Amino acid sequence: MRRPPARHAPTRPPTNPRAHFPDVVRTLDLFCGAGGSSAGARAAGATIVGGIDVDPIATATYAVNFPDAHVVTSRVEDVDLARLKRSIGPIDLLLASPECKSHTCARGRAPRDETSRATAFLALDYVSYFRPRWLVLENVVHIRPWKRYAELQQRLRHLGYHLREHILDASHFGVPQSRRRLFLLGGLDQLPPNTVRARDSTRTVESILDPRGTWRTSPLFHPRRASATLKRAKRAFAALGPTASFLLVYYGTDGSGGWQHLRRPLRTITTVDRFALVTHDGHESQMRMLQVPELRRAMGFNHRFRFPVGTRRDQVRLLGNGVCPPVMAAVVHNLAPSPLF
Repeated sequence: MRRPPARHAPTRPPTNPRAHFPDVVRTLDLFCGAGGSSAGARAAGATIVGGIDVDPIATATYAVNFPDAHVVTSRVEDVDLARLKRSIGPIDLLLASPECKSHTCARGRAPRDETSRATAFLALDYVSYFRPRWLVLENVVHIRPWKRYAELQQRLRHLGYHLREHILDASHFGVPQSRRRLFLLGGLDQLPPNTVRARDSTRTVESILDPRGTWRTSPLFHPRRASATLKRAKRAFAALGPTASFLLVYYGTDGSGGWQHLRRPLRTITTVDRFALVTHDGHESQMRMLQVPELRRAMGFNHRFRFPVGTRRDQVRLLGNGVCPPVMAAVVHNLAPSPLF
């Protein structure tokens, strides 16, 4: 006698609380640079599917560190969005770090370039087309007084996004650098949380330095040394003693006299060489510039993140333009109060 065919048990509703969330948070990074924002988002559990930047050295670096991502070397406004979507699919999270050089006070009295400032609005086309569930726009704090910043927020709200603004200092997130940046968070379904959890520990310059002897030094008191450099050094010696170790700060005013203690987080890294380490070898004071591996650690990149292309100057520029990964990791991790991340 033939048995009746077996019946499958009825499907039950999933008991896993994560079942109704997507398995991955598909992330696109605009103005991606070398990939600091993407590195942070990846550390928080996101999947990086694409990065766009006009700088070929930046995108070459990005491609090495995100080999599975679709990397585009182009101006953001020149990208064919339909073609891009066919390549990368839908997006859950959009990251964007528009140009900041015409917002920052480091520009001094140089005229502001409104075209550069307006690159922030280019992200709106991607927001409108991809409709990501979340977005994070990162920039210098000095974007807030910009006359069009309120317009930018209003247009995002018009697209349906609930916005929350955070000003975060990288030194509060385990990064050995004082680097304050604005993060404008947007949620399509809900308002992003009003806090981003920081770390309690504070790291200092001492934690990023390579062992003595790793890099070549030269005598501080050299006949060709600039007099302004020596004046800064003498102010540090007057405060710390004649055999002290410290950093010389080449430009910027902060009331420090042009030098910095090693037991504090590094001042903000910029796109050009800014910091020189002064040490004493037992006979005389020596000086050298901070090197790329040290600056990489000062930005919070881990040892697996590589900068294999470009000159040293290129790599310093990429670091100075970057986003500290631990800060973005905290932002993305706390973006939605759900089990998604």
